[in-house]
Amino acid sequence: MRMLKKWIERIDHATRGTPRPMPQHTPTPTPNNSRGEGAHHTPSTRERGAAAEDAALAHLRAAGLVLLARNYRTPGRGGGEIDLVMRERDGTLVFVEVRQRGSALYGGAGASIDTAKRKRIVLAAQHWLAREAAVPPCRFDAILVQQQHIHWLRGAFEAE
Repeated sequence: MRMLKKWIERIDHATRGTPRPMPQHTPTPTPNNSRGEGAHHTPSTRERGAAAEDAALAHLRAAGLVLLARNYRTPGRGGGEIDLVMRERDGTLVFVEVRQRGSALYGGAGASIDTAKRKRIVLAAQHWLAREAAVPPCRFDAILVQQQHIHWLRGAFEAE
């Protein structure tokens, strides 16, 4: 319970700062009749998530991190997935969870990283680290994309 309270406090503190604006998405026209005329395409949840990951990746690269893997999954059912595996300049391995929400209702993007989700991320990280010859320093970060702004929480949670 204490860890959850600390997590919520970190999210509240991070979302009060000066966030970096997210690049605007330009809708792609889609045909609604045989002549190709039509309304604009409304992005699906998957497309919005992919756009958030793209924005997060660009943000982290601009900060000097190097991409090692994207959407790394453990084999089998019930495993975990890590949105981005990055490396800091000092060699620290960074496992990044990207969460996107359109509003702050129901706790916003950060509140969606619950205990079960964190456990799955840690499981995937352990699977990744089993491949390493020597375990480097590592941390778990979160990129929260909310209302067109990016919030980077370094060390968002720890392996429990």
